Amino acid sequence: MTGKKVSVIVTYGVEANGALSLDEFAIFPTFRTLPPNTRSHISTHFKNDTEPKILINGVEATNSVVTDVYQKGVMQIVWTRKIFPSTDKPAIIEVFTFRNNSLATRISEITVGLQGGEKSVRAGVTNGLDGPYVMSSRILNVGKKVLIPGESATFIRVISARREADSDLTIDADAELQARSELVESYLDKLQLDTPDKTLNTMFAFAKIRTTESIILTKDGLMHAPGGGRYYAAIWSNDQGEYGPPFFPFLGDETGNQAASNAFRIYATYMNTNYTPIPSSIVAEGVTNWHGAGDRGDMAMLAYGASRFALASGDKNLAAQEWPLVEWCLEYCKRKVDTNGVVESDADELENRFPSGRANLNTSCLYYDALNSAIYLGKDLGKPQSQLDDYSNEAVSVRASIENYFGRDVDGFATYRYFDKSVPSVNKRALQRHAHYANEPDKLRAWICTPFVAGIFDRKDATIAALFSTNLWSPDGLRTEEGDTVFWDRSTLYALRGVFQAGETEKALNYLQYYSARRLLGEHVPYAVEAYPEGNQSHLAAESALYCRIYTEGMFGIRPTGLRSFTCTPRLPKEWPQMALRHIHAFGNDFDLAVSRAGDKLQVQVLENGNVVKSLQIADGGTAVVDLAN
Repeated sequence: MTGKKVSVIVTYGVEANGALSLDEFAIFPTFRTLPPNTRSHISTHFKNDTEPKILINGVEATNSVVTDVYQKGVMQIVWTRKIFPSTDKPAIIEVFTFRNNSLATRISEITVGLQGGEKSVRAGVTNGLDGPYVMSSRILNVGKKVLIPGESATFIRVISARREADSDLTIDADAELQARSELVESYLDKLQLDTPDKTLNTMFAFAKIRTTESIILTKDGLMHAPGGGRYYAAIWSNDQGEYGPPFFPFLGDETGNQAASNAFRIYATYMNTNYTPIPSSIVAEGVTNWHGAGDRGDMAMLAYGASRFALASGDKNLAAQEWPLVEWCLEYCKRKVDTNGVVESDADELENRFPSGRANLNTSCLYYDALNSAIYLGKDLGKPQSQLDDYSNEAVSVRASIENYFGRDVDGFATYRYFDKSVPSVNKRALQRHAHYANEPDKLRAWICTPFVAGIFDRKDATIAALFSTNLWSPDGLRTEEGDTVFWDRSTLYALRGVFQAGETEKALNYLQYYSARRLLGEHVPYAVEAYPEGNQSHLAAESALYCRIYTEGMFGIRPTGLRSFTCTPRLPKEWPQMALRHIHAFGNDFDLAVSRAGDKLQVQVLENGNVVKSLQIADGGTAVVDLAN
């Protein structure tokens, strides 16, 4: 759970005797240390040994039993305790509530209280940017309370950070809980998924919370934070360029839109006339950057994300603001196109954890999609037709090259190779780590799904068969590479979106339902994860944005074609009579998109304030063209 100045990872469990096991990992992203780098923030754990003791009639309670744990942006543990971050302060608030349930005829009154629970940790003593700092836990209302039958009492514990020279924060727990609850409800009220499947609807709602709450207010403005205990007050061109921004306009949360726009503004400051690459990550509140893997295809990521974000925003002024970055990144990619017509890069977003050669499938597909988005965006911005024609010709060329260069039979499937192992990367780190691949056969990779999300379905059947074969599919989704146990959710989420787009609705639904139940209702809950074993399945925020995009772009098939227009190729499962997205805030409107069966056709309706403003009937598998300006 995250606020603008704090994040907390709550690891919880229930012991065999019903007792609570709890670890609160508190992260304070804007309390920085030197030297500035990705993880130069302060953090600490508050574990069972710092738990306050519960006193009943002066005696420590040793038989507390947890009966339920509820999560909805606020964690509620029953015997009643609530844990949540402040929306705007570096504080985590815990509310303990006790009620005297005794019968008046048996016990007249009970005394309750909390004892202990204090912890203080100094940080940044010698290297604090503005330190030293103090991270602490404290009980605000120490003392005992006498309860008659039916009466309740509340105690407040605060985990917070401050400069050592400053006083402790003043906390109004009731106001903080109201602010957090209202924020969460604001996410849930917008962009509601309405399908016959409760698990899908619920995980979609949870994904909205995770991806949109995780925004830090830094010295350089709002920054969408990956999270996971490691990545805060910083931006990455994949998470905060490619993954999250295309989704934010659909939700219509102003803070999310501002964070996306701010990320592109910061990246744009690195544009240059020599076309040296923009760094992969801007870290430490914008003070410095990380470029350790070289060009990961970052410019393709930024062009892809910024153009889709601008189109979906429906805001011409914002679109004009993003255009120079899109234009520059496309030119950079064009200059990286090799003699085979594909885009060279030093690595991909996995940063040489796995080989990607000198040119990889992912980067070229993102470049292709970005070119198409730029054509739509440039048209609405009145850019010269000659420039848009150049983008169109380049897109045609890149698409052909994707087939010619990457299209191959791999392990018996007529799908794609991810890279040409005979052409090694120019990156020394990649050469050292993956030189042995040159002597091995091509292996299936999870990212063979990327052509689908770019609208390329030339090798659809074999690619889908490969994705869901035992070679790649595992109990936790797609293996990054055939024969390995490593998985990254981002590729699974791309694949599920892409298989819907490819028209294999029933197969996509089956795997989506399986994945959603495992993530929402399994042991490591309740969000999409980053990876395993790296990060131990951290709940990174942008992966939740990718989960939401399975529906907006996959199941509902929304493809922005202008600031006020889109195409819709819905994939309504056979067993569903209808589905809808309520309160879409993209394209400058607040509207519903409803899809239902009309005999052997589909009825696509656009509604505003409950009134049908557009109704189109299309073939099952067909595409509706929606122009909200007319």
